[in-house]
Amino acid sequence: MQANMIRKIAEGKDAPLELKPSVFLLYGRFFGYIWQHRFKLIIGSSTIFVLSFLQVLIPQITRYVIDNVIPNKRFDLIPWVALTIVLISLLQGGLNFVRTYMMSLVGQQTIYDVRNELYQHLQSLSMSFFENQRTGTLMARLTQDVDALEKLVTTDVVEIVAETFTFLVIVIYLFYADWKLTILILLTLPIMVYLTQFFGMQMRDSYRELQLQGAAINNHLQETLSNIKLIKSSANEEGEIDRFSQINQKNMQANLRTVQLWSAFAPIIDFMNNLGHIIILAYGSWEVMQSKMSIGELTAFLAYLNQINQPTKRFSKIINVLQKGATALERVFETLDTKPEVAEKEDAIILPEIKGHIQFENVDFAYNNSGKNVINDLNLEIQPGMTVALVGASGAGKTTIANLAARFYDPIQGKILFDGHDVRDVTLKSLRGQMGIVSQETLLLHASIKENIGYGKPGITDTEIEVAAKIAHAHEFIIELPDGYDTIIGDRGMKLSGGQRQRLAIARALIKNPSFLILDEATSSLDTESEYLIQQALQKLLQNRTCLVIAHRLSTIQNADMIVVLEQGKIIETGTHSELIAISGRYAYLHSMQFPQ
Repeated sequence: MQANMIRKIAEGKDAPLELKPSVFLLYGRFFGYIWQHRFKLIIGSSTIFVLSFLQVLIPQITRYVIDNVIPNKRFDLIPWVALTIVLISLLQGGLNFVRTYMMSLVGQQTIYDVRNELYQHLQSLSMSFFENQRTGTLMARLTQDVDALEKLVTTDVVEIVAETFTFLVIVIYLFYADWKLTILILLTLPIMVYLTQFFGMQMRDSYRELQLQGAAINNHLQETLSNIKLIKSSANEEGEIDRFSQINQKNMQANLRTVQLWSAFAPIIDFMNNLGHIIILAYGSWEVMQSKMSIGELTAFLAYLNQINQPTKRFSKIINVLQKGATALERVFETLDTKPEVAEKEDAIILPEIKGHIQFENVDFAYNNSGKNVINDLNLEIQPGMTVALVGASGAGKTTIANLAARFYDPIQGKILFDGHDVRDVTLKSLRGQMGIVSQETLLLHASIKENIGYGKPGITDTEIEVAAKIAHAHEFIIELPDGYDTIIGDRGMKLSGGQRQRLAIARALIKNPSFLILDEATSSLDTESEYLIQQALQKLLQNRTCLVIAHRLSTIQNADMIVVLEQGKIIETGTHSELIAISGRYAYLHSMQFPQ
């Protein structure tokens, strides 16, 4: 329930006030990460106690000078007083260095752990999660949200802990020195606590909106910059500028809302602190005139008042960090609490080297449990070494079957077997490690051609990369590039043509020497000549391998061992090209549409 509630908040949906995760709950969980570095934390924190007692000493030295040294004209004590203050200051400086450095180590290592765990968890999530999330939002969680947590450990929070302890030490002393005056000083404390809680809730809502607007900017930038060619070809630069301006304005308004709250909160706290100063000055002066207190003691009281006001003043500032951190923690934990829909069993086995016998038994599948099946009662058996082609209109379920075979999704009913092993019983790495997948959408990295072809197979040699490139008929255009195989191809391979990108993707699949190959419109981006060459290469490559081919262009699958015709997620015809043409069914109709007489 808690995870669902956090998820609703992170998505920007309103949750009942009583269901919002408490700051204590969020920070209690976050402290678990900090406690992993307890040794450095204890060293850094231990200096706080010593520093707090040192803070008490200097006002006492001032009181002693005013009440004893000056009236008695003890010139001989002045050097010793100065030396004492210097030594205390040096000790404070050294302890502050140790505290700051050790707490910075704790903070940096904690953020490192959180960001690593978050990224690792994202890698474990199913494809369905990413289909329902925007890239900019996920980037904001890994960067802005995690960065917001750093200050919780390294800066202001450490200061407020130190000064709060100092506050307690000084208040205890002041009660001992003059309990009546101390009570008068603390009269304003409940009011400040209430104001802090009130403004804290307001700021938390404000920071939640600020985080959402920041993610909206990230989403827009990621979307437009990755589709800059579309924007320019559509001459829609002005439209995108206007759209960004509107998003940016909302972000500005969210920032101004936060500034307004802070601007109202800080002066109120300062006024309450000054009110305490007035009380001490008025009542303390009366006690001095009544000879109940010395001038030195009043001076010390005023110094102590400034010290006990520091935690309150800093807390009025740290409230920003605390509330911003709470909002960031909501979003980070919401992601970490998301469970993958395709989960690997704890006792999953390593899939042995497959021969390529694949079975779909009574498989039903629907996206996001929508209730509308995309695949209905699929029964299909593929023998080792067979090339099976899936044919049908768009939305018939061809790509879904391939995704189920790769276990990007799990069927809602039925099972999928590789050499008799249910894919849900084996590790994902051992399953996908024996597959080669070339999808309709060419996926390339901003890296060299060599790195793109060898991606996913560490230790691959240059010779192996070149052999794969030659089989995919990519070698010819690669050696003509300025840096050959070391050429950087740009984001998503933008420096290459569509056909060149597709041939690199094919070479990348071939480099794994897979036992099972999925070609999802693998030749869709190739010109006629390149397609012919690729088909010739694939005929050699597919010998003694199991291959699942998805193609709208029926010319590419006429030599398949079996053609499976799909309609609305059901198999309606199976056979070879000649067999299906002979029965004059759905396949023959599709063929006649592409090759009219």
